[in-house]
Amino acid sequence: MPYRAPVSEHLFLLRHVVGYDRIAATPRFVEAGDDILAAVLTEAGRMCEEVLAPLQRNGDLHPARLENGAMRTSPGYAEGWKAIAEGGWIGVSGPVDHGGMGLPISVATAINEVMSGACLSLQLAPLMSQGQIEALEHHASEEIKALYLPRLLSGEWSGTMNLTEPQAGTDVGALTTRAEPKGDGTYAITGQKIYISWGDSDFVENVCHLVLARLPDGVPGTKGISLFLVPRNLPDADGRAGQANGVKVISVEHKMGLHGSPTCVMEYDGATGWLVGEAHGGMAAMFTMMNNARLGVGGQGVGVAEAAYQQALAHALERKQGRSRSGVIADHADVRRMLLGMKADVFAARAILLACAAAGDMAKATGDADWSARAALLTPIAKAFGTETGIRVSETGIQVHGGMGVIEETGAAQFLRDVRVTAIYEGTNGVQAMDLAGRKMMDGGEAAMRLIDEIEDQAERARASAPDLAGPVWEATETLRETTEWLVAQGDMDDRFAGAMPYLMGFARILGAHFHLSAALAEPDGAREKLARFYIEAMLPEHTGLLAQARSGASVLYALDLDELAS
Repeated sequence: MPYRAPVSEHLFLLRHVVGYDRIAATPRFVEAGDDILAAVLTEAGRMCEEVLAPLQRNGDLHPARLENGAMRTSPGYAEGWKAIAEGGWIGVSGPVDHGGMGLPISVATAINEVMSGACLSLQLAPLMSQGQIEALEHHASEEIKALYLPRLLSGEWSGTMNLTEPQAGTDVGALTTRAEPKGDGTYAITGQKIYISWGDSDFVENVCHLVLARLPDGVPGTKGISLFLVPRNLPDADGRAGQANGVKVISVEHKMGLHGSPTCVMEYDGATGWLVGEAHGGMAAMFTMMNNARLGVGGQGVGVAEAAYQQALAHALERKQGRSRSGVIADHADVRRMLLGMKADVFAARAILLACAAAGDMAKATGDADWSARAALLTPIAKAFGTETGIRVSETGIQVHGGMGVIEETGAAQFLRDVRVTAIYEGTNGVQAMDLAGRKMMDGGEAAMRLIDEIEDQAERARASAPDLAGPVWEATETLRETTEWLVAQGDMDDRFAGAMPYLMGFARILGAHFHLSAALAEPDGAREKLARFYIEAMLPEHTGLLAQARSGASVLYALDLDELAS
């Protein structure tokens, strides 16, 4: 079955679950009403179905490669990038004064998710550009904005982010890349970066790298890091890509998946760069890009989960094996269990993703600190749960296919190989969980409690019309409240971090139930209520074990010495 863009699902969630009407009612987004929303998502969906989805297998079978120092991308990717660029999809939420559409980030998030489901390897390229656009918009000088933003937004040029070094992964402060002032306002950047997605391509005029490096007076650790913009080709007097800069790709990684996306080792040899933001303030500027990217990566997980579910469902509706009500395997009880679990989790992860994006839109439109706190709270959940859902649904899709699932020609295994890295890049899911249990609780849990109150209030209101659905949601949320109170009370951060991942997943399970309940209330006595009932009865109970594990503390983890682990 060809990939179908889930536009109707996004429209339902935005209209009936996450409150897009509030966004469109603000002065900032008043022109982005429901008609615009539907038209934009429909057109993006058409492009994904007709142009991007046919490229999915190309990237896997014909990977990007480095040939005599030049990058050669997968067949059809140049045409795919052209369709993305000409459609304006890179700049959906970009600044209007530099050529973007200026639409809400929730709209861009929906489009990015659909592109991810169609062809994840290629979608990584515009996602990297969007993150760079966000960082430059907030931190770059007016001269840099005027030169770079229009070209990044139009797709003439593309962007990357360069953080990681061989000895500096999650511990970014250990980086050794140097930036020496050249006396003319520019800097000479020297060092090596690894794991650089789309570090080069053959379908853009220029590739612009955001690079973390240390000035001569930079102190050790993250407080001594600065951010620099380093283009592959130096712009000439007319703003065109001119002579080559001192940066090149020296190798391309051989990966488990995402073969169409070149993951590069970059070498900077006195390359000319421009400071972005304040000296030694690089991490603050880079986090602007990373937070944008974390939301996008969560969407990648959801997009691949959607595509994997579609393919598994098509197979289950055609495959005949054994006895069932209709003769196809989709009517075997265990296959039904898998398919319903996949569908219910895709809905839950997508709802969390869009709720996070909508909170960011409301924060931007109103300046309300509570909305900013809501977006910050939901970001690690959206990233981690979205990508875990992508992995779990893709793996289940292989199981639905049976033996054919491990035969590469079906494409079922590619979903799992492609999506697996999303739980690692842009901050591992363990780091996301620690962020939720640590930094996001520095307010004493106030932002979390406001959300918990909202979930319980909705469940209380729903008791009259759907008591068998509302009751379990309220009870689960009360357990989440108690666990959050326990978490905030822990002075030893190891006690928080030991259960951080189950806490995040338990939180997500309950958020998923909340959004399924919202869907059932919006469309009672239909398919959405039936799916909500399955999720609440069969999947929500997982929260009990997850939140119990979250409260277990660190002592059980550290009971074995390191030498005992190896014995």
